[in-house]
Amino acid sequence: MSKLNYIDLFAGAGGLSEGFIRENFKPVAHVEMSAEAADTLKTRIAFHHFNQKKNLAKYYSYLQQDISRNELWDSIPQHLLESVINEEISNNTIESIFEKIDSQLDEKKVDVIIGGPPCQAYSLVGRSRDPNRMKGDKRNFLFRYYAKFLIRYKPKYFVFENVLGLLTAGNAKYLNEMLELFEEIGYSADMKVLNAEEYGVLQKRRRVIIIGRKGKAKFHFPELQKMENNWQTKRDLFFDLPYLKPGQELQVADYTKSINEYLKKTETRNGIEYTTQHITRNHNDRDLEIYSLAIDKWLNDRQRLKYNDIPKRLQTHKNTEAFLDRYKVIDPIGHSHTVVAHIAKDGHYYIYPDLKQVRSISVREAARIQSFPDDYFFEGGRTAAFKQIGNAVPPLMAEKIAASLKYLLLNG
Repeated sequence: MSKLNYIDLFAGAGGLSEGFIRENFKPVAHVEMSAEAADTLKTRIAFHHFNQKKNLAKYYSYLQQDISRNELWDSIPQHLLESVINEEISNNTIESIFEKIDSQLDEKKVDVIIGGPPCQAYSLVGRSRDPNRMKGDKRNFLFRYYAKFLIRYKPKYFVFENVLGLLTAGNAKYLNEMLELFEEIGYSADMKVLNAEEYGVLQKRRRVIIIGRKGKAKFHFPELQKMENNWQTKRDLFFDLPYLKPGQELQVADYTKSINEYLKKTETRNGIEYTTQHITRNHNDRDLEIYSLAIDKWLNDRQRLKYNDIPKRLQTHKNTEAFLDRYKVIDPIGHSHTVVAHIAKDGHYYIYPDLKQVRSISVREAARIQSFPDDYFFEGGRTAAFKQIGNAVPPLMAEKIAASLKYLLLNG
């Protein structure tokens, strides 16, 4: 059976795409404006190329820093690298992007288009921090470009992902305009708010998912297979990673304990005996003291440290009325709160839950919270990696979406 083909728009680091590849879909192209995220996509394409050949030695050599990135990329077919289109989608670029995708298609049809435009214009936090509440932000209307790809390639289905703020942005103006546009160009769409927790991800992450089907017949959002999720963040997700001091960088590190049921079932540890990018940022003495207070309060009282409860000598912000939850500890006995791109700016909202390791979480820990496997390598350095991870769709949730669409495509 030939594979089902898809295009990933606003692809980011490829979390949504990873789920579709696991369900035997084949990417025609990824379109992504960030150079670092595009490089991550190319490196992951190299992984899948070698994985398909059942010979990952070259990829593992790259993870272990035995060969350069260029040496890795030079060892895969050029057309695979060219399938990652590192351009911003705009009026000036869309025709050239079409041409590049067409050259990759080579007469094949597109079964699905997936992706979600950058979410900052819709996000509740973004609006709260912008004096104009993002009203003039051009990102509010990126869905119109998404629709142009639907018109050109006429996929049977599409998947559109975004933040909860989409439901209320502009008093739902953008959402309503979006749904009307999809209907106008010949797609019946339905949407749901999905919580990644219900699909095996150890994170409270709710996102709007819109799925559309070509045709006028009423489409109903498909049922997704859920996964029982009684695992715990520290016991089941972090337990085998090496001890880290603030600022320490373990680019390659052996696991400290054997694989457990969760890591095996979710293929987080999937064949290698080491992890990569277990690196964390440095912290000053003031932050470390605050982190200790936050960890102690959470572990012993199950209460969050409020900014105005911090000793005056440690306070640096004059505003003690808003954003009082500036410091937040990952829940060790439950699931993490939502990982977002702001983790790239500071680690205050993602404190490791252990007084023996007073620090913010590492790149690899953030990636695991998002359900990325340990052999997933994020290009561009620590800050870029955090941003890519925070913006991503958890691959485990994406896999369930892909499985439902595969069933509809093969049986519909």
